[in-house]
Amino acid sequence: MESLVTVILAAGKGKRMKSDLPKVLHPINNRPMVHYVIDLAKRINSNQIILIIGHKKEMVMEACASMEVSFAVQADQLGTGHAVLMTKPQLKDYDGNILVLSGDVPLLTDETILSLIKAHKESKAAATLLTSDLDDPTGYGRIIRNDGGFVQKIVEHKDADESELKIKEINAGIYIFQAKELFRSLKMINNDNSQGEYYLPDVIPVFISEGKKVNAVKAPAFDETRGINDIDQLKEAETILKNRR
Repeated sequence: MESLVTVILAAGKGKRMKSDLPKVLHPINNRPMVHYVIDLAKRINSNQIILIIGHKKEMVMEACASMEVSFAVQADQLGTGHAVLMTKPQLKDYDGNILVLSGDVPLLTDETILSLIKAHKESKAAATLLTSDLDDPTGYGRIIRNDGGFVQKIVEHKDADESELKIKEINAGIYIFQAKELFRSLKMINNDNSQGEYYLPDVIPVFISEGKKVNAVKAPAFDETRGINDIDQLKEAETILKNRR
């Protein structure tokens, strides 16, 4: 069976939380939200779980000390692509798949992630991304698929034409990659954007331009892919999790 490393993005400050606590440590039903993500990574039988930490890293390490994870440090917040690159020293000889989860997306189910992994392996794609349908996708990148159902391109809202704006399928920001392809392509992206950051989704056009397969799996419900960015969303997540029991 092909091995799986799960990398969890957990370095951010979470300014909109209006708190000095690292974003991923904000509690949902009395547990740090990142614990839900780590639990998921364990349940799907990850061979290794790496938490990428940055802001107040000691607090995050302490909160996750008993969770059987290793850590990679992103000292400077230079974007999600840069964050994943921080795991390369630990994974330089690794040749399996890398699942990238976000420490502030705690509502994903095992079934959805297992279907993402299955589709990735069966299609032998370089990358497979999780998508979601949104009634009002304003502001989100749209997924354009080719006739075979694979990703042809991701169009940002501001760049989309009239027909593309009607597409409701968006990029949910959860990915699985072939490890060697991921690290090779991360060297090829730039930070030529308003934030001056290296974005993980920028590897997708690299694969597509090279004729490599990029697959996409749609989550059954947008709720699963929700990121937690403020206190109201934290409360909504608590309600969703309580209702699942």
